[in-house]
Amino acid sequence: MHRVRLLLPYLRDQGWEAEVLAVDPADVAAPMDAWLGSGLPSEVSVRRVRALGLGWCRIPGLGTLTFRALGALCRKGDTLLKTGKFDLVYFSTTQFGIHVLGPRWKQKFGVPFIMDYQDPWVSDYYRIHPHVTRPGGRLKYWISERLHRRQEPGVLRHCAGITSVSAEYPRQMRSRYRWLLFLETLESGMQKAQMGEAAASIVKSKPEKHVLLLSILPFPGDERDLTRVRNENVCQNVFSPDDDKLHWVYVGVCIPAMALAVRAFFFALNELFKRQSALREKLRIHFIGTSYAPRGSAIKTVEPIAEEFRLTGSVTELTDRIPYSEALRCLLDADALIVPGSDDPGYTASKIYPNILARKPLLVVFHEASSVVEVVNKTKAGTVVTFRDGDSIESVASRITATGWLDGPVVPPTDWLAFEPYTAREMTRRLCRVFDTATKNRKKADE
Repeated sequence: MHRVRLLLPYLRDQGWEAEVLAVDPADVAAPMDAWLGSGLPSEVSVRRVRALGLGWCRIPGLGTLTFRALGALCRKGDTLLKTGKFDLVYFSTTQFGIHVLGPRWKQKFGVPFIMDYQDPWVSDYYRIHPHVTRPGGRLKYWISERLHRRQEPGVLRHCAGITSVSAEYPRQMRSRYRWLLFLETLESGMQKAQMGEAAASIVKSKPEKHVLLLSILPFPGDERDLTRVRNENVCQNVFSPDDDKLHWVYVGVCIPAMALAVRAFFFALNELFKRQSALREKLRIHFIGTSYAPRGSAIKTVEPIAEEFRLTGSVTELTDRIPYSEALRCLLDADALIVPGSDDPGYTASKIYPNILARKPLLVVFHEASSVVEVVNKTKAGTVVTFRDGDSIESVASRITATGWLDGPVVPPTDWLAFEPYTAREMTRRLCRVFDTATKNRKKADE
């Protein structure tokens, strides 16, 4: 959702007009945040469809948004594309089952489509890490995975290109589908017209291959979100920034795959308290919005780990998601920010950009192969601690301690010129290069 929301204000500057096809918020099993919609450009048309009601969520296997909304999105998409005024369809949703509409619309209306991989559609993570709890339980996960492995290749064979938040996802796809070739859109080298010719040349020499345009496109950051929160005096009710405490904050989901980073941080924190006992009473660490589960039904994952390290009084966990504007206010009100990462090397955190833009002391603990490490190091926006497969909690904790960050977090000397490539304006420009190439290839095929 954030990808589309952040690029819409800049599309017109790149010669593109967009209409958004989305599900009515009343039919989405998540809290509605009106603040997000109020910031959309007035000239952008948003078409909303009604999905099957939330009552279906009580029926196992039938409550997913994909199942409930697919028919309505298909019918409304047919109506829009029938007008003939659309050059391209861009799927930017982690409800990957919706992407099956791409081949249908391409065949029926001749319109190419591009898919956004914000997460992997098919993942081997739980096969590699069998000890990690599957989302939804083993049976539900097994059924959904089988369906995803059947759907993905069929959709990819008709797709014009993909955008991916991580370079790891297309690498995984290439290893699964040997018939797949990627033609990456680069900032130097081939021009747009040349890329189209190169794609045609590859297909001609290897007709059994399917060529996809590829752009590695992390989620963008946009200063305007933080500016709106400041100007509109948005408030948050998670903690009081005016008390006599120090408040360190993490906003975002905390899945089992993040356990190593969280445990290492708590281990290092415990060692800090041994050296500075008075700090234990002053420091409060807030984990906010740690679960995707419906409001009031989530199981805490962070506080039990804090208990292991005798940090109960210092660590609080709010499992429920809070409105995005209030989450940003929490970042702005914090004394320091922490972002733990997953042990999945392909994991990239869109939340890193608001954390950087908040201009607070920042500590990130991530797998060394994650793109987050490169972003924070390039921009000098925070302190980075990395780990690799097989590292122990103690070894990662010692690296955290060695940085000195815990002893006195300071605002980093962020290089804002280096941050420019990660802004919404620049990401939109790069995305539109993919759009331009896909539609140019379409016109050549028509000729």
